[in-house]
Amino acid sequence: MNSTRRTFLETSIAAGMAAGIAAPLAFAVEPKAKLPVAGITTTYGPNNHADVIFTKIVSGYEHDGGPGPDLKLTSLFVEQEHPRDLSRGLSEKHGFRLARSIDEALTLGSDDLAVSGVLIVGEHGNYPNDPVTGQKMYPRRRLFDEVVKTFKRVGKVVPVFNDKHLSYNWPDAEHMAKTAREMKFPFMAGSSLPVAWRLPPLVLERECQIEEALAIGYSSLESYGFHAVEVLQCMVERRRGGETGVRRIEVVKRDAIWAAQKAGRWSRELFDAALATTPEEKKGEPEKLLDSRAAFYLIEYRDGLRATVAMANGVTRNSSFAAKLKGQPKPVATWFAVQNEAPFGHFGYLLKAIEQMVRTGRPAYPVERTLLTTGIINAAMKSYATSQPIETPYLDIAYQPADWPSAPGKPS
Repeated sequence: MNSTRRTFLETSIAAGMAAGIAAPLAFAVEPKAKLPVAGITTTYGPNNHADVIFTKIVSGYEHDGGPGPDLKLTSLFVEQEHPRDLSRGLSEKHGFRLARSIDEALTLGSDDLAVSGVLIVGEHGNYPNDPVTGQKMYPRRRLFDEVVKTFKRVGKVVPVFNDKHLSYNWPDAEHMAKTAREMKFPFMAGSSLPVAWRLPPLVLERECQIEEALAIGYSSLESYGFHAVEVLQCMVERRRGGETGVRRIEVVKRDAIWAAQKAGRWSRELFDAALATTPEEKKGEPEKLLDSRAAFYLIEYRDGLRATVAMANGVTRNSSFAAKLKGQPKPVATWFAVQNEAPFGHFGYLLKAIEQMVRTGRPAYPVERTLLTTGIINAAMKSYATSQPIETPYLDIAYQPADWPSAPGKPS
């Protein structure tokens, strides 16, 4: 990114924050030629991830025909037809091709790539659950491998984005990251939460000294738990030395949550600080409000950092973060705010990150973040299922953070 564009981004974001408004186009300098992309998805229905990503490409950030990303959805492969399918109507209206295979989506039936990027959205649909962890077995690796098969057939590659975590299991996730590295194509993945609004605005300085950290999440322990893990990781990766990987994960539930707190294994001070940033929480003591779905993920990093993901069901329906920084008497904390109804504007900021990669060939942030968070959530689900800690020597993943901005202002 050149210095002029970087200055514009920083100025736009600062202005948006000062004004306290959401600015869907704050990242755009000027309209550019739209780059063609192929969409690969499991199913496409109202308000699912295909809708909040692909509909923004064809119908604008607000889904109303207004401005959108400088991308053009050339083709779309849909594996399962949703009962309220949107793909057919949008194809007829906007002229993108409904492909019968992933190869066709990438090549439009030719022997060459017809797109500048590929977006894989393997979320939602009728798929079985893993018998051990209970995780939905979305076929993200299979979809990815079909994309790679086409790359090899035509002898070309383009950037690839994978929505949410890489897979429901570690070997598949490792395979995907390794394949992208070996074939030298840009690869990015992850949650929309790291680019969502932060209230109050909080960006930890690079090389900060974090003594302990905690992220709060809610709802289902795996699919929403992954968002909470990404909230944690996008913050703690900025600590001194950068990311080093994770050594051990243990999930505690019910009375063990409070026993762990009394034993000093997670910080009530950080929990209270994170919770205080979020609005409209239930009144009362968390000890009495946490319900049977609550679980806390106790994470030990390889460099000694201790962190917690508190899935605080019964207490909150918000995501937030807090950390104790060396030399500061009080925790720093922020709420990761999202737009909880259509058009789910935080996904617009995810699309800006995707567009950056498609246009420049440089991921907005490293895929190693999501490789690590994929491994964390998989180990957490194993620990939850077995009530045993999980040693994770394979999560020896080191990387440095990127400085991609989160959404300015606040959600409308």
